[in-house]
Amino acid sequence: MKTLRPLSALRGSLAATLMAGATMLTPLAAQAEEEKVITAVMHSGLRVLDPVITTAHITRNHGYMVYDVLTAVDENFQPQPQMAEFAASDDGLTYTFTLRDGLKFHDGAPVTGADVVASLTRWGKRDSGGQMIFDVTASLEATDDKTVVWTLSEPFPPLMNVISKQSAVPPFIMPKRVAETSADETITEYIGSGPFVFETDLYEPGVSVTYTKFDDYVPRDEPASWMAGGKVVNVDKVVWTTMPDSLTAINALAAGEIDYLEQVQVDLLPILQSAPDVTVETRDPLGYVTIGRPNFLHPPFDNKKVRQAALEALNQEDVLATMMGDPEYYKVCGAIFGCDTPLGDEAGSEPITSGAHPDKAKALLEEAGYDGTPIVLMAPTDVVSLVNQPVVAAQALRQAGFNVDMQPMDWQTVVNRRAQQSPPAEGGWNIFFTNWMVPEISDPLINVMVNGRGNDAWFGWPTDDAIEALRSDFVAAASDAERKEIAVQIQEHVMDNVNYIHLGEYTMPQARQNTIQNIIPSPVPVFWNMTKGD
Repeated sequence: MKTLRPLSALRGSLAATLMAGATMLTPLAAQAEEEKVITAVMHSGLRVLDPVITTAHITRNHGYMVYDVLTAVDENFQPQPQMAEFAASDDGLTYTFTLRDGLKFHDGAPVTGADVVASLTRWGKRDSGGQMIFDVTASLEATDDKTVVWTLSEPFPPLMNVISKQSAVPPFIMPKRVAETSADETITEYIGSGPFVFETDLYEPGVSVTYTKFDDYVPRDEPASWMAGGKVVNVDKVVWTTMPDSLTAINALAAGEIDYLEQVQVDLLPILQSAPDVTVETRDPLGYVTIGRPNFLHPPFDNKKVRQAALEALNQEDVLATMMGDPEYYKVCGAIFGCDTPLGDEAGSEPITSGAHPDKAKALLEEAGYDGTPIVLMAPTDVVSLVNQPVVAAQALRQAGFNVDMQPMDWQTVVNRRAQQSPPAEGGWNIFFTNWMVPEISDPLINVMVNGRGNDAWFGWPTDDAIEALRSDFVAAASDAERKEIAVQIQEHVMDNVNYIHLGEYTMPQARQNTIQNIIPSPVPVFWNMTKGD
């Protein structure tokens, strides 16, 4: 554990830091006297604003501020109406969505069925489950301004679960003119119908984001439950400000300079635990998984035996212990769909859960004819929950015989670079590490890492006909027992083929000023329903 300076000394250091950034924080303090402003430090700066072209959590979080969705799962994982009521035909081939009254975009235009059709169509080109739905879509049309009819050529029973999910790419509804942007291009206009307005003129990429309450937003009447229910905004403004240094952010919270800290580095918890005006808590008991994703397009991870060697070289316990420090916050778990979910099973996970096996890894590299090709490993430096995995992995891979080129960069650079298919020597990459909420990896249609559609798959782009066949079988399954059996087959396939390296589960504490109340305990951090007292 790091040696911590006294809080008084840290506050002095913080004061100097804040003085340097006074142009950002001092106006916020002045505004707070006149209006309710929540100042939050999120896990990463925001640079990518299009929530369809990336699965980055910070972009998804931004999406929930600005956009709304047709339907959403509640805390019981049940799809509920949000923008629209819905009904399915008895034969499971037709779904009808009826927009509720009062829906309006931030520019004052009403939300129409044409906006919904364009938004769902663009989303379906990028989302893993959405791609499968559109494979069996006969038509998707707006029959009038408030009605959308989705007709399938064959039943797709999980349709409502897929379009109601929290992540990785929720089907946010945008104006038709925006949603008609190619799914391979980034949108340039950020107009939604959600509870907050994105203030373009105040946006500083990677530094600060400002959202103001959308006065014309009409929340649902039901109580808020995860992404479902009434999104009631109780503050005038939310500002996300970036503080890459964990110690600075923690002491800003302890000193009352910020209101909310999304992720708290566990070994620095004692600072906040001794702060009388701060509450530390775990937002989501299901937590997260951490994973490594190899690039299937380029050597050496285009070779299955090399991927297997990487799996044998790594060890969940080593990664998790270095990440979190305290076993209270992590769990060795070999289930790719989560150990505490209905589809969770640890079949075939012994290579990664039973310790590192460098000798097996070396033997596999020899069988594969590995020639020492450097492994470009992207290593983010500015996200608490992502800085340690690359360091641990690089050491383990080197011990197993890999030639590792670990390249430090900020997380938003990783987010942009991982979308590039160039060879590693030309600005591409071989492997990176990231995290997912357990709910967003909990079945084969939501878990983007088991998409085997080549260039249409998630970053890493595996072409895997076997896993695509299994996912189709999962959709067609007639019972929960049959779905579980297929999920176990997918689990075994992923462990053998190494579509990704599953590195276990963890929970991440968050912290807030005691004046901040009524935070929804959802996996996704949201700012509706939240209140700020004096």
